[in-house]
Amino acid sequence: MAYEYGAKEPEKLKIKDMTPREEELLIKSDTFCMLPWMHLHAYPDGRAYPCCFSFDPYPVGDLNKQSLKEVFNGDKMKALRLRMLDNKKSRECLKCYDQEKSGFFSLRLSSNKHFGHNVPLVHNTLPDGEADFVMKYWDIRFSNLCNMACRSCGTWFSSNWYEDHKKLTGSPPPHAKVMKVGRSTNDMWEQMLESFEHTEQFYFAGGEPIIMEEHYRILKELDRRKMYHVRLIYNTNFMRTTFKDIDVFELWNKFDSVSIGASLDAEGDRAELMRKGTVWKDIVANRKRMIEVCPKVDFYISSTVGLVNSLHVTDFHKSWTEQGLIKPADFNFNLLQHPIWQRMDILPLEYKQQVKEKYESHIEWLKDKDPLTRATKGYESALDWMFSKDNQKHLDLHIEQTKKYDKMRNEQTLDVFPEWKELFDKYDKNKT
Repeated sequence: MAYEYGAKEPEKLKIKDMTPREEELLIKSDTFCMLPWMHLHAYPDGRAYPCCFSFDPYPVGDLNKQSLKEVFNGDKMKALRLRMLDNKKSRECLKCYDQEKSGFFSLRLSSNKHFGHNVPLVHNTLPDGEADFVMKYWDIRFSNLCNMACRSCGTWFSSNWYEDHKKLTGSPPPHAKVMKVGRSTNDMWEQMLESFEHTEQFYFAGGEPIIMEEHYRILKELDRRKMYHVRLIYNTNFMRTTFKDIDVFELWNKFDSVSIGASLDAEGDRAELMRKGTVWKDIVANRKRMIEVCPKVDFYISSTVGLVNSLHVTDFHKSWTEQGLIKPADFNFNLLQHPIWQRMDILPLEYKQQVKEKYESHIEWLKDKDPLTRATKGYESALDWMFSKDNQKHLDLHIEQTKKYDKMRNEQTLDVFPEWKELFDKYDKNKT
């Protein structure tokens, strides 16, 4: 089966082989998602969710107090499954619904595509929503340990944000600097081992997974069991490629499918401002070494795009393509949705038009270079999403917070992103 980005048909299950009910769920439903039958996501503080895209205010359990099995078949997860089977929307899934309205290929759609062959698990659902505890896909954020303090992040996902939080608020966060999920030191590991044999995919994120000991514990266990078929997917800042005496490139070469999504939002001093802790020359050096050492490992840029880098992201995309560091198609456009004051849709209409012109020109450049259309659709959907919302009321807060961050970190956003000087001059109500 040829791969087509954005196609709803599952990779390992053809429509012609589906029952009518399976086709209804996997293809036609506006709410059904495979993940609640084979997956859980956990924050470093223990909060558990149906997936990493679930709406923050609505956790389904707490892995610092409950077991994986207890959360998996807790009342909230069972109710979620029943709503999906009845094609009813759920508050946990609002982000996917929102993205799909703007044409994005959401995590819900992607999960049905990649895991649709597991639909027999759905058939075993009991009348109350209980499902067989079979973990096919793991996304446990073991810790918030991180070597960066990105402007779009915070203490929940970066230990390096701890001191900045105190500077901004005048008090420490309501949790330890470094958090670890689980009821005890080895609790999560012991629970994972019980269901390890069923694993199809690990998603590693953080914090920063490349500096976490738990990440290497998993890779070594997979290596010991020779489970090289398991798909490894990463979201990494790509600053580090070694841990103690371990070169992660050597481990990746053992597996059949490894995909590295590098969280790079800009290049040079722009990248260093957006993601504090970035040393740009090291990022470039890591990518060049990766091309030499493990050329078969999939690599793509996973850019989080908000207001500040919205006009630069196309230049960055072109630059890395021209340097031979990525192919044009190896670019994933992620809409920054939180905090709201950093979003693209807070721009006044005249500046949205500037973004539109730049993206349309870039899409034209991509035409013959993006056969999967992943990158192209990202830019197109971003424009649809940006123009569908008018959140200019948050622009004042953007200006205010940007100035606070600059002062706290002794940085100058407008020197690094001069394209926004006019915007600040025009809309800064407290300009001196």
